[in-house]
Amino acid sequence: MSGYLVSLAAGILPMFLYAWFLYYLDRYEKEPGRLLAGMFLWGMLIAASAAYLINSVSSIGIYLFTQSNLATQLATSALIAPLVEETLKGTAVLIVFILFKPEFDSLLDGIVYAGIAGLGFAAAENTWYIHQYGYLNNGFPGVLEIALVRVVLVGWQHPFYTAFTGLGFALARQAKTETWRLCFPLLGWSLAVMFHLLHNLFAVMTANFGKGWQLNLIWDWSGYLGLLILIALLIKREQNWMKTYLAPEVDRGVIDPHHFQNACSAWRQGLIYLRSVPDGNARQVRQYYQICGNLMHKIRQGAQPGSDPELEKEIERLRSDLISLAEKI
Repeated sequence: MSGYLVSLAAGILPMFLYAWFLYYLDRYEKEPGRLLAGMFLWGMLIAASAAYLINSVSSIGIYLFTQSNLATQLATSALIAPLVEETLKGTAVLIVFILFKPEFDSLLDGIVYAGIAGLGFAAAENTWYIHQYGYLNNGFPGVLEIALVRVVLVGWQHPFYTAFTGLGFALARQAKTETWRLCFPLLGWSLAVMFHLLHNLFAVMTANFGKGWQLNLIWDWSGYLGLLILIALLIKREQNWMKTYLAPEVDRGVIDPHHFQNACSAWRQGLIYLRSVPDGNARQVRQYYQICGNLMHKIRQGAQPGSDPELEKEIERLRSDLISLAEKI
């Protein structure tokens, strides 16, 4: 029992930390906590359970047909698993896209939703690997060994793959034609499957021929670095949007010039929040700058051709909320 609990902690807790880091990177307009929690739980409970069942049944069927361990590993790991797992993780993103479409405001939102679903999946998968191949094979030293591989070396693989699906849906949110609204999610899912497939293929090569682990490590970490650079660029773009779309709100008298400067700097927002904790109004400060981010996205969306006429009502409501909150911070 203690071995399973240690495996559970080693598999899940680091993924919580990774999820918090991803949440923290979304600096100017954070997504609702309930949705992010739902994404994580979907990945950990629903997607991981369904994938384990489908992959296991498929593996048994392929082995009975081929009588070959190598063929079974190749077919299951490099073909079936990427298709099944990216579809199941991507379904969570699809649900948010359909039911909570107004929350899909930018490309960064797509990465955050998809990445956290992937981290939930990784939490369940890591727990199984750490217990099955770590603790049961070599006790607590085995837990440490497998946790090092699953958490440190390849800990970001699932959020990395599924991020492409999230980007696809985010691009569909901004697409001008119905054709692209359909094509972008499919393209994003296809890239997620491709990257996942190549990782698993290199892993099978390593396991069976002792070659390919260096290529796999370079492949994975190059992808992680590329995604981090993309996130940094998207954060910078959102900062520019804050400056562009909220500047007229200063002239309107909706936002104080000092608050405008803070709203356009994630660093200054963080300092203001920390200073407000002793005063007891930290919640209002956080809410104020969150509304600034929401207002920026709604104004930006309203400026697009063919935007929803109801957006103007939402924009006016957010302006009113900002004016009311300004008196409390």
